[in-house]
Amino acid sequence: MKISARNQIKGKITEIKEGAVNGTVAIDIGGGNTVSAVITMDSINRLGLRVGSDAYAVIKASSVMVAVD
Repeated sequence: MKISARNQIKGKITEIKEGAVNGTVAIDIGGGNTVSAVITMDSINRLGLRVGSDAYAVIKASSVMVAVD
């Protein structure tokens, strides 16, 4: 698979919270960090996502904010 998004972070699925239409998928990306995404239940099932499986968090944003204290 090739994809234009440069921010591709490999990790392991630690939790899937299923809803009626959408679900939340949590991916442990290491260093005590987790990325969560809300996607459709159809996508969760079509991709065969399961807790313990490897997955990529693919981030493509047209706007990213940076802040400091």
